[in-house]
Amino acid sequence: MIRRLYRLWPQPQVLARLWLLTAAQAVLQGLMLGLLVPILDAVVRPDPDLGAATPWWVLGGVCALAYAVLSIVATPVGFKASGVLAAQLRRRLMRHVSTLTLGWFTAEHKARLARGVTADVGNAAHLAVTVAGPAITSTLLPATIVTITFFVDWRMALLLCLIALVAWWALQRAARIAEITEIELEQAATGVASRAIELGQAQPVLRAAGHADGTPRMRAALEDHRETYRDGMRRARRPFFVYTAVIMGGFVAVLALAAGLMLGEHIGVAEAIALLVLSARFLEPLGNLIDLIGALRAMRNQIARIEDLLAAPALPVPAEPVRTIEQADIEFSHVDFTYPGGDAPALRDVSLRCAAGTTTALVGPSGSGKTTVTRLIARFFDVQEGEVRVGGVDVRALDPSTLLDEIAIVFQDVYLFDDTIEDNLRLAHPEATWDELREAATAARLDEVIDRLPDGWNTRVGEGGAQLSGGERQRVAIARAMLKRARIVLVDEASSALDPENEAAITQAIANLGNDPGRTVIVIAHRPATLAAADHVVSLDEGRVTETGTPEELLRTGGAFARLSQQYERARHWRIANAV
Repeated sequence: MIRRLYRLWPQPQVLARLWLLTAAQAVLQGLMLGLLVPILDAVVRPDPDLGAATPWWVLGGVCALAYAVLSIVATPVGFKASGVLAAQLRRRLMRHVSTLTLGWFTAEHKARLARGVTADVGNAAHLAVTVAGPAITSTLLPATIVTITFFVDWRMALLLCLIALVAWWALQRAARIAEITEIELEQAATGVASRAIELGQAQPVLRAAGHADGTPRMRAALEDHRETYRDGMRRARRPFFVYTAVIMGGFVAVLALAAGLMLGEHIGVAEAIALLVLSARFLEPLGNLIDLIGALRAMRNQIARIEDLLAAPALPVPAEPVRTIEQADIEFSHVDFTYPGGDAPALRDVSLRCAAGTTTALVGPSGSGKTTVTRLIARFFDVQEGEVRVGGVDVRALDPSTLLDEIAIVFQDVYLFDDTIEDNLRLAHPEATWDELREAATAARLDEVIDRLPDGWNTRVGEGGAQLSGGERQRVAIARAMLKRARIVLVDEASSALDPENEAAITQAIANLGNDPGRTVIVIAHRPATLAAADHVVSLDEGRVTETGTPEELLRTGGAFARLSQQYERARHWRIANAV
């Protein structure tokens, strides 16, 4: 456990300082108890010799003073260590996840990361201070007492060693059950937490359905947690009682041996009293271990979960990465790609080229590979076969920060931070002037939204941008992409569920993105207006490129692109007719 903690924390000397102080206190406490032997030998006799006991009294006083000083020093060190350790480990986790492939951030992994950064790190740091310290004391103090006891009576020392071995066996059994129980409880607690978040986020839907007080899944999660807790307590009772019986039986054995040694005149009254006191202080911390074992196993599991996060493979970076991109052209060369854990390839032998300064529209049915193309350009994942080149350089040879500095992405599901519109835009360019902000807002048709909001630029958008409509969030995302002035912009048009006003505004905003002659735009397009503004169209189906060309060329071929355009045109003229 100590080795794992040392490997885990960036600056383990904080722990080392605290644990050394705790170890010194435990050994010093044992040595002070050992002073009882010469003191009692001098005092408990027919003719007490207080003079012989005086040096031991003085030494005991010095040890007590040293113990008090160590306690005073250790307390603030412990308080400081908990906070410092948590901060260090959180920073280490955040630095590590910033090196992972963006494709790693699935819903499951994001939940694990949130749990790790908050609960696991905080609890592990807290337990490393508040539980590891008592555990060290409960181990070193008995060891010191056994060592001292060997100098008083070897038979009692051997009995204490035997008790410790039996207690260790019982403790290991209890620890295994405690570890399994903690894992099961953690899983049940995670289920309750996810259902509770669902309960808060979906209140409008739940109230409309008459389930404002909780869904059946929420109640099932709570019941599962309760049953898991009850089952864990049932399983933990037997090893707890066994361990307690070992400690109590050990105390009875100590009394019997001390009495036998004294009656057999192998030891005197003073030695018997000292041995009983030493044995009692030997058994007391051992007894405390059963109360600590659950927390120690919980800390072990938390450390394992943190280690799993830190073990996630970072994005491969060459020893000497390319740090400049000469031009913003994009090329796929015989690319094959299958998502991790997937069965069917998402892309099959895809080759295409997007010239610098052009707008390319990706079209095709759902699942055809359009989004995968944009993810591979941004290096969310690495291809299994072929190459993805930006500026003539394989993206795997580029420095990741250099690549992402040149790319702006407008996702289908736009995420905005719970801050003002201004600060959400400045995320792309913190030093932007007001003229640059207004220019980007105008080009993205965001200025119309800002003008009608009561606080204008200072309007807070809510968690995830919940205070804005879907179309308004898209406009903020497009303005952010424009403000970044990246030479490559990847856009998911995502206008199928928008009202006509927002649809027209976003279509125009996407067209404005392509007005910069130095900017390469790749848009997953659905609307004819967006497609008409494209210089080049790539049609995909089942992960393969089925046709490429200009919009005019593809309309004449009668292929997938032409059929998509015809379907949209027919849908535009749908009308609800009166029944005859």
